[in-house]
Amino acid sequence: MDELRRLKELADRSFRSGQFAFTDFLSMAELSVFYENERELLYASPVLFGGYEGAERQMIRFGNEEELGYEEAFPIDALRVTPVMSKFSDDLNHRDFLGALMNLGIKREMTGDIVVNGKDAFVFCRSTLSPYIMENLTKVKHTSVKVENANGEEVVSSQERKERIVQIQSNRIDAVAAKVYGMSRQEALALFAEHRVYLNGKECTGNAKTLCPGDIVSVRGKGRFEFEEELNLSKKGKLNCRVMCW
Repeated sequence: MDELRRLKELADRSFRSGQFAFTDFLSMAELSVFYENERELLYASPVLFGGYEGAERQMIRFGNEEELGYEEAFPIDALRVTPVMSKFSDDLNHRDFLGALMNLGIKREMTGDIVVNGKDAFVFCRSTLSPYIMENLTKVKHTSVKVENANGEEVVSSQERKERIVQIQSNRIDAVAAKVYGMSRQEALALFAEHRVYLNGKECTGNAKTLCPGDIVSVRGKGRFEFEEELNLSKKGKLNCRVMCW
């Protein structure tokens, strides 16, 4: 597998040279490859980070301070993109911001999460790209924008998380996902067939997996939710559960 080979090459480079080595930003599918083969890479002390706690797209750093004798931060910057005149701004979404970056010739692996917050967005990118983006990203669709430095803590505080109580037949991942996203059971099953469901970072191919408190489910194109706890049974024998969605 190409992705696993690349990870092993970086791990070996770090281990043999005595220096830190970083991947680019990895997608959920690529991170799933890492998690499935994590034991083979532990000798190089891998650490994951995407610029803020809970990031979906992350880098992997091989090497640690204790063994190498020095520390090196992840080469990640957070940028805030805001309309120059908010009242004249288009309604912008994730695809709009991503498209504007791609139009600048930036490869997807050089950027991490794009967190949309109203008409603003936080963009995570390789530190070497920050000056280029700040100078050249002037429009998203028809909206003139400005770009300035931000930090990961702003992103965490800006994310709107909604607590929901869902009523389900069982706490199987397909049943919970169907309820959270307002889908039929068949539509939820299709998500697994399309390789769009990830459980705690790993691709989930088994739709009958039972969720436990603290499990985080990511569905590409839909969002994420954390299964917090089972509450009680309804009068009709259904299970009431608490989930946190974002």
